[in-house]
Amino acid sequence: MPTYGYICPDCGPFERFRPMAESAEPSDCPGCGTTAPRVILTAPRMAMMDAGARTAHATNEKAAHSPDFSTKASRNAGGHGPGCSCCASNKKPSRAVYTADGSKTFPSARPWMISH
Repeated sequence: MPTYGYICPDCGPFERFRPMAESAEPSDCPGCGTTAPRVILTAPRMAMMDAGARTAHATNEKAAHSPDFSTKASRNAGGHGPGCSCCASNKKPSRAVYTADGSKTFPSARPWMISH
């Protein structure tokens, strides 16, 4: 639940955890019980979040009408990290060996495994 700020005319500012459905409603002061209106006292606490949560929030806020598309130009622009399999220039050749009947085997990797 988010934290909302309120200001009591007698006791001063206070904060309360409330559901988002009740965000616009006033709250009772914990000190004197007077109904207090909601006010914005602090900025959202995005700076104190861990990087994963910030990235998730940023991803959720992206517009649905402008999604990211993967194109060859965007992959060559350095959009992927090192070792990316789709655009790496130093791809290793496959160790698979194809037999006459079309089956595939890896003779040097794990000889005890049955190919599928």
